[in-house]
Order: sequence, then structure tokens, then C-alpha cells
Amino acid sequence: MPPLYQKIADDLREKIRRGELRAGDRLPTEPQLQEQYGVSRNTVRLATAQLVNEGLVESIPGRSGGIFVRERITLTFHASRAEFPTGAYAETDAWRSEVADQGHEASQEFDLRIEALPAELAQRLGVEVDSHAAVRRCVRFVNGQASSVQDTYYPMDLCQRVTELLSPRDVPQGTTRLLASRGYEQVAYEDEILARMPTPAEAQLLDLPPGTPVLLYIRTGFTNERAVRVSVTSFAGDRNRLAYTLGDSAVIGRFRDREEEPH
Repeated sequence: MPPLYQKIADDLREKIRRGELRAGDRLPTEPQLQEQYGVSRNTVRLATAQLVNEGLVESIPGRSGGIFVRERITLTFHASRAEFPTGAYAETDAWRSEVADQGHEASQEFDLRIEALPAELAQRLGVEVDSHAAVRRCVRFVNGQASSVQDTYYPMDLCQRVTELLSPRDVPQGTTRLLASRGYEQVAYEDEILARMPTPAEAQLLDLPPGTPVLLYIRTGFTNERAVRVSVTSFAGDRNRLAYTLGDSAVIGRFRDREEEPH
């Protein structure tokens, strides 16, 4: 038999899933839950702590505080659609459009720093360890909440040829189109995806509940001659989904259209 706190957590989780408890709703107080389930205060605290760790609820201190159901926005990022120089939008515009299509508001913040490359990134770029790179950081927000942070590393010799990469602001046409226009068209990408627990900086920046992992997405872009950049994106694991389309996407589109037709 599962422990009592697990049964309570399961019951509250199911109420959230069914919509009986909606985003912003306050859970019953500890005394109310004790009376409802006939358990001790410690058992109630273990149950609610589990839901906090799962990111379903959050504890807000103060007189008007309590434990509230969190709003869970799951954004789909279509990795196979991103960053093609011949696409209809630049990277920023494509991402904003995708967020808007899913019914949310998008915003971004940029900055730039110069740092020495760690061994694993230097190897991906084919340069010497501890050689320097320009790191363009983009923090992406959905409905005002940080959803992901992307650090893109460009070797310094490339930045000396394409000096716009050293700007701390967004590049209007997108860096993929910029590089292509300067003779550095990326013709191949290598993607790596893994999950891990966040660093303290990531947990703070993305406002992650305790126990929430990040989805780490690493893309290396290649021209015919060399690797020109590595993008490392940390997605908040409780509110992002990574999707790929392989092969002829038109086939999938036709199938989806048939699914949506009235029967």
C-alpha cells in the first residue's frame, strides 16, 4: 500500500488534472486537509511538498499566501523548423510567431560576453581549448515568465570577419541569415538533447520549482568547411516540449488536415 501522503498527493493531482482545481486556485489549508483526509499535519506537508516538487503548485508566504495551483504553459518548440536562411522569418520572428500561434505573448532579452571555451565546446567548434569566443545570450520569455535561455558561441576569428556578431543587441535578419549573406551558409546541423538538473543560476533565471530539470538542447552549425557556432539552450523542463519533423513534412501536414476534418 502506498503511504498516506502519496494517496493525498494523488488525489490532489487528479483534481488538478480534471480541472476541479485550476491555475490560481488556493488549496485547502493544512487544518482543512488534515480534517478532510483524517491525517496528521506532517502527512499533509509531505503530500503538498511532493506537488511543489512536481511543479503543480507553489507555496506563497504571507497572510494572503498559501499553496496555489501553478499555471502550466507547455510551449512546443519545433527544432526542425528553426534557423533556415530561406525560411519566411528570421529566428527571432519565427520564434515569436510560433509562441503567438500557441496563444501566448513572447519577449526576449539579449546580451554579449567574451569568454574562453571549455573543452567540450572547443571540440565541437574544432578550435583550441581556452581559445576565446563571443557568446550571444538570449533569454526568452513566454507571458512574462522566462522559458529558456540560449547561449550561442561564435569563434573569435569568425567574429572578426562578421563584426555584427559582437553586437549585444538582436540582429534584425537573424544570425543564420547574416552568416549566409557573408559566405558562411550553414548546410548541416548536429543536435544533441539531454536532461539534467539545473545549475543554481539556471534555477533562479528560469524560476524553476525544486526538483525540476532542464532540457538541454545543443545545436552545432556547419558550413561546408567548418563549424561556425554552437547554441546551448536550457529549456525549463516543466513547461517546454521539443518537437522534430523528419522527412517530407507535407505528408504529415496532409495527415493532420484529415484528422481535423469533420466526420
